[in-house]
Amino acid sequence: MTLTVCVYFRVYFVGLVGLLLILTAEARVGISSESSFCTESRECLLYDLVCKNDDYEVRHYDSVKWVSTDEESYFMDKATYTAFRRLFKYITGSNEAGVCVCVCVCVCVCVCVCVHIDLFVCVWMHIFPIGVNIDMTTPVTVKIEEKKRLWQSSVFTLNFLLPSDYQLAPPQPTDGSVYFTETPDMKVYVRSYGGWMMSLTSSVNSMLLKRQLDNVQATYNKDYHYAVGYDSPMKILNRHNEVWYMVEGEPVCPTS
Repeated sequence: MTLTVCVYFRVYFVGLVGLLLILTAEARVGISSESSFCTESRECLLYDLVCKNDDYEVRHYDSVKWVSTDEESYFMDKATYTAFRRLFKYITGSNEAGVCVCVCVCVCVCVCVCVHIDLFVCVWMHIFPIGVNIDMTTPVTVKIEEKKRLWQSSVFTLNFLLPSDYQLAPPQPTDGSVYFTETPDMKVYVRSYGGWMMSLTSSVNSMLLKRQLDNVQATYNKDYHYAVGYDSPMKILNRHNEVWYMVEGEPVCPTS
């Protein structure tokens, strides 16, 4: 019986690894050296450049999975401070990793170490969940609702990109306010800027991008946009930030 279970697990595990490699390749979460923006993390969200001019560029992103949390506030800075701590706890061990130590007794005594093994395989064994540390990736994005009035609070959704190893089956959060989201295969209008990503700089650059898109009669989602950061707070020089608006219809990218 023990031999049968072990053979089944090996076949299942090999198949799972093969499927994982296929799906993560499609997700385009890859080595940071492929992007000039990603200088502090091992993996980065990769993209295809559709077109570019002096004001903005259009990029294509494949569908990817993120770990996310919401925070309502009048200012992005305050919301992201609280939300960042919540997500940082998730990637530093506040998760149910599906790692278990299993002990089975039959004719002989065997000790098995199981990683990401389904519960139906482990039901007859002792399971001890252990949280795992998950590598930080770039970028970090903030989904921002467009305000209808100046003094109106907004819901800010902070998103950490999940590494390629966890795109298929990330460990479940232990905090009920942390959840997973998946962005679709999409094209985005992108405006880049330096310095620090704060409420004021993000608002100014989102306004400038909207004005540029309206000037060329581009169609885009006006209900929300993304503030996108690539650098840790410790980095002082050559910082890179972006504003994204989702393309609707065919992208417009006239050359200057």
